[in-house]
Amino acid sequence: MTLTRQGVVEDIAELLFAEPAELTAETDLAELGLDSLRLTTLVDRWRVAGARIGFAELAEEPVLGAWFVRLGI
Repeated sequence: MTLTRQGVVEDIAELLFAEPAELTAETDLAELGLDSLRLTTLVDRWRVAGARIGFAELAEEPVLGAWFVRLGI
């Protein structure tokens, strides 16, 4: 499985009970309710897909566009 921007958006939307179309590169995920448990779930899911990313890297800047950069997608 390869991570894609659309897949990341869909994963996030699922955990935040949002519509993928609501999420833009400027979206602050913490403001939408992303907490440490949900972030851990995402990190675990994306590591299985091959991402080399850590919790702290994503928690540092919980903005979708920044995550795309850190994930290399």
